[in-house]
Amino acid sequence: MLLNYIWIGLILLAVVMGCVQFFAFGHSEIFTEILNSTFSSAKNGFEISIGLTGILALWMGILNIGQQGGVVNTLSRGVAPFFRRIFPELPPKHPVFGTMFMNIASNMLGLDNAATPIGLKAMNQLQEINADKTKASNAMIMFIVLGASGLTIIPTTIMAYRAQMGAANPADVFLPLMMATYFSTLAGMLAVCFVQKIKIWNKVIIGTILTLTALMVGMLFAARHLPEATLNTVSALVAAVMLLGVICWFIIQATVRKVNVYEAFIDGAKGGFQTAIGIIPYLIAILVAVGMFRASGAMDLLERGIANLFAWMGINPDMAGAVPTALMKPLSGSGARGMMIEAMATHGADSLVGRLCCVLQGTTDTTFYIIAVYFGSVGIKDTRHTVGCCLFCDLIGTIAAFIIANIFFG
Repeated sequence: MLLNYIWIGLILLAVVMGCVQFFAFGHSEIFTEILNSTFSSAKNGFEISIGLTGILALWMGILNIGQQGGVVNTLSRGVAPFFRRIFPELPPKHPVFGTMFMNIASNMLGLDNAATPIGLKAMNQLQEINADKTKASNAMIMFIVLGASGLTIIPTTIMAYRAQMGAANPADVFLPLMMATYFSTLAGMLAVCFVQKIKIWNKVIIGTILTLTALMVGMLFAARHLPEATLNTVSALVAAVMLLGVICWFIIQATVRKVNVYEAFIDGAKGGFQTAIGIIPYLIAILVAVGMFRASGAMDLLERGIANLFAWMGINPDMAGAVPTALMKPLSGSGARGMMIEAMATHGADSLVGRLCCVLQGTTDTTFYIIAVYFGSVGIKDTRHTVGCCLFCDLIGTIAAFIIANIFFG
């Protein structure tokens, strides 16, 4: 419903801006330009979706190898000691722990198709032990916030879009995105711990947080002081080594477990093809609306206003073009994806704005969609402090994305 209003609003604002340009400034061709933008945007959306097929099929195949090889279970066991301490109210050996671990691990690996049904199952298990069936429990809120924070290791679809939009190195946003999404997740988790009075001064919790934060800050410090050419080389090397390492890990673990790796890849690749075809109508819809909005001059006016504000605040004004993506992300995943693609098409996939939009797209998840679907599945009406904590992690993730992208690409 929210996306419906956003879509209608963009189109109506484009028409209103066209009327202003026509009557106030005598721009006689503005309506023709807006109309032409609908055809070009629809064509662009179709071509992008079809071009994604090969890349999504590749990565979905690789991820399916990892899933069948037990990588999700391996990650779940790895985070178990930490998770038991941030969900203190749950019975220690309750099966919901395994379900939640699998959901988080699936999200980290970009296995959205697997993560959602597992997440809904976890919510049903949490509801079974929830004392008040209409009010969100503390465990539910922590689980939702961790999901909305969007912690991701492999940004499959973002790399696919960057490749399709002509990026010289589609994986160059991998390291900045991983850092930004970490700070988003950390902020959300700490916000929930503060509100729920969870004791974080535990050696497992504090040790994990300090170790990971030190690693991220150290990488940022190194990036800040490296020459631009060296930073680009190191970042590309780290991304390549990590991604190739993940591929090798998936294949080796699947082989050890006697999984037919080739058939697992084929099955996953089929899913990638279906995903690419399935997003065509959604992508065309949002690209047409955004294209009309830009053709009317409304987008340029918005970006100029934000750029002036950024300049007044001492922030790089070149990043203003990424603000619409940042604002759209908590509201609509497909809307933010359309904004990201439109920004890359307008400014270039390897521009600061293009890269920043990709980092923003992968930093957090779609807050209001997750809250609606997950709580709606178990009939929760009182979400308590869920929205506030989720929006706080969105804010921190957005700020982190702007700072980190500016260090790497500014």
